[in-house]
Amino acid sequence: MSEPDRIIRLRTVLARTGLSRSTIYRKITEGTFPAQIKISINGAGWRESDINRWVDDPVAWHTGASRKNSE
Repeated sequence: MSEPDRIIRLRTVLARTGLSRSTIYRKITEGTFPAQIKISINGAGWRESDINRWVDDPVAWHTGASRKNSE
């Protein structure tokens, strides 16, 4: 059985990617970076597996293809 996917917050995403906050949100809009998921009324985070895939190959990452491959 595989491990459950962890949800990581912005500070961790910034540290792992080396991108700025504004660059992350711009790339989300462009579809070249994983989008956040809502975890509470005022909170959001990212699937750790999505961020790891993006770090492994940022050029090849695309919004639609990434989720289909992980399910």
